[in-house]
Amino acid sequence: MPKLLSKVQASSIVQRFSKSNAIRNEGKEVGGYNQATRTFTTSIGHIGEPVSRSGQKQIVDALVSGERSRAFSLLYEFSLGNNKLSANDFASILQSCARLPDPLFVMETWKIMEEKEINISGKCYSLAVRALCKGGYLKEALCLMSIMGENPNCYSMLPIYNNFLAACYETQTVDYANECMDLMEHQMVGKNEITYTQLLKLAVLQQNLSAVHEIWKECSKFYSVSIIFLRKFIWSFTELRDLKSAYTALQHMVRLAFRENSYISRTAEGRFCDLRLDIPAPSTGKQSFIYVSLDTEGSSNFDMERQGLGAMDIISTEKKTLSVSVMKLLRWSFNDVMHACAKVQNCDLAEQLMLQMQTLGLQPSGSTYDGFIRAVVTTRGYSDGVEALKVMKEKNIKPRDSTLAALAVICSRDLELNLAEAFLDEMSEIQSPRPYNAFLEACDVLDRPERAVHILAKMKKLNLQPNIRTYELLFSLFGNVNAPYEEGNMLSQVDVAKRINAIEMDMMKNDLQHSHLSLKNVLKALGTEGMIKELIQYLRAAENRFSRYDTYMITPVYNTVLHSLVEAKESQMAIQIFKSMVSSGVPPDAATYNIMIDCCSIIGCFRSALVLISMMFRSGFNPQAVTLTGLLKILLRSEEFDGALKLLNQETIEGIQLDVQLYNTILRVASEKGRIDVVEFIVEQMHLHGVLPDPSTCSHVFSAYVDHGFYNTAMEALQVLSVRMLAGVDKDDEKQTELENLILGEDLEDESQILEPFKDKKEYLTVALLQLRWCAILGYPVSWSPSDSQWARRLSSNLASTSSPL
Repeated sequence: MPKLLSKVQASSIVQRFSKSNAIRNEGKEVGGYNQATRTFTTSIGHIGEPVSRSGQKQIVDALVSGERSRAFSLLYEFSLGNNKLSANDFASILQSCARLPDPLFVMETWKIMEEKEINISGKCYSLAVRALCKGGYLKEALCLMSIMGENPNCYSMLPIYNNFLAACYETQTVDYANECMDLMEHQMVGKNEITYTQLLKLAVLQQNLSAVHEIWKECSKFYSVSIIFLRKFIWSFTELRDLKSAYTALQHMVRLAFRENSYISRTAEGRFCDLRLDIPAPSTGKQSFIYVSLDTEGSSNFDMERQGLGAMDIISTEKKTLSVSVMKLLRWSFNDVMHACAKVQNCDLAEQLMLQMQTLGLQPSGSTYDGFIRAVVTTRGYSDGVEALKVMKEKNIKPRDSTLAALAVICSRDLELNLAEAFLDEMSEIQSPRPYNAFLEACDVLDRPERAVHILAKMKKLNLQPNIRTYELLFSLFGNVNAPYEEGNMLSQVDVAKRINAIEMDMMKNDLQHSHLSLKNVLKALGTEGMIKELIQYLRAAENRFSRYDTYMITPVYNTVLHSLVEAKESQMAIQIFKSMVSSGVPPDAATYNIMIDCCSIIGCFRSALVLISMMFRSGFNPQAVTLTGLLKILLRSEEFDGALKLLNQETIEGIQLDVQLYNTILRVASEKGRIDVVEFIVEQMHLHGVLPDPSTCSHVFSAYVDHGFYNTAMEALQVLSVRMLAGVDKDDEKQTELENLILGEDLEDESQILEPFKDKKEYLTVALLQLRWCAILGYPVSWSPSDSQWARRLSSNLASTSSPL
């Protein structure tokens, strides 16, 4: 507990703060104060006259009108007389300061009252503390509260402490709140519902769920909780995402509403209040709730029976009609829990709450549907949210912007651009670029930059300021000019430079700097276009922008540059960058080593690749399938098929999950070199290990047979591999019939339907169907069982008879 100040000590502190604050406030007021000490003319009487009500009124009028210098002059003229002053002579002045608020004038007034040795009343303490709290002078307010506790002429009033705790919450200064609680315990003030309400707010401010539970335990000992009080606990639990406790308290609130008479009224400000007598609970002498340590295991123990409330039977809602005020309180609490369901993505409880509201006769509001829709769409997709939106329109309830934003985000996530854009257009006030960023991200996934341009125009029209995520997506969307699989040229490079420059200029206008992701996207765009000079320039800028020891930021940037250099066959430059990276203390990660092993495959240096693998082990990284692919490229470059297959078998034994890209690496070289035996061995190995072929696999195998004139075998292999590509598609009888109709159909629309999956990034399905359709056109029947193929059976028997084709 802090040491309490004496009256003289606290008075000196107040005087010191009043002088320092008056000096640093503004020069003209200090000048007015000095002039007041020298001027003795006044419009309210001569020196020695008592301070009348009219005199107080003129000081108050001067304060209200903003004439603080004149108010200072009048105040100090009153203090220079020989008249006997009392606390009532300053009550109106302090009340005006509390209303404005004007903490500096309060401290000057208080200094005069101390100098005149006036017996200060409890009302004056209350008004002064209120003014200081409203003005943010909590330390000075705490000093006065300490003096008040030591003053035998007045008693500590609980509303003063409640006002101070409320100010601590508004200014987010929990330390002073803890000192206030210690002072309350020392002065045995006690606590009432308002005190506990302020403590709940402070606990939520600290994200201290255990403190909320401790407050509940103490409250339940002294109070029969009301509906209003329960609502505040429900709000606290929902803010701290303790959904279980919030739901339990909500059910108790419903039972109270239908079982007991609720004496609820409204204050002059329109707030709900309980008409029951609020008798303060006695002081417990325990530690403050504010610094209770978090207890995650016991954070959801809101047990009604164990904490003295007792079990309550469910009351029939038909026996009692609730008042409008109670219905509003219930609806607000249901909304709080509903929004908590949205935060933790609990759609089942959200549906249960919606059904319960209908049972109780509580009409859902726009806020209710906002929480409900956001809870549902995050787990079940946009379709359920759209259905709820239709119900809202039938009830003539306008959806909130947050509801439409959530729907737009989910639709963008599901790549439904038209629906997402419709929800964005329906929003009236847009304060965050998040839903637009989600739309841009969908455009990036679908490679639809033209839709992104359209949505950017809308953002500009709405004066919606982009954030750094917006620019990260813009660099990804517009950094590349050429379509996939096309190399950059002089014209495209000029266009890319203009686009990047335009985006960066817009970033500067909005006072935003590059993030590591935006720089990565710029580097990726430059590398794709083959702009090596600019790539190195941006790398140097990234080195200056981010710390070399922040591996999360700088290592991925280096990886992007190295990958671009390797793709551009700039092997020597990649090696220089890698050496510079290691020598400057930037630690490579697994991706870095894999990129450099791929670089070794270009220069054909197997020894350097082994050195890199040794470095990987020392750095704590295990080789992966992509590492093995790089080593295979080096061996296959010198036609070392025997070593490549031995390496492949060794890695299979050691448990590395092999992928289709690795097998395609061998198939490509074997096909180019005419090694059909190797091709057939790898195809059967893929089938044995459950690795599905892709279009590249089909191309390599088909070319190997065609180059040797084995046309029938080529068509048979193409058919088998195409059917294996469809292994990931769920083919029941109805689906298989549908696929057969697409393959064998003679209408022009059949091919257009086959091309539909390609638009959804399902190109494997499209290629497989087109290949099977081509086989059917050439007279090769479609068989959905590849094991019936003689070619497939031959490959299987060959693998069983030998472990290697060599």
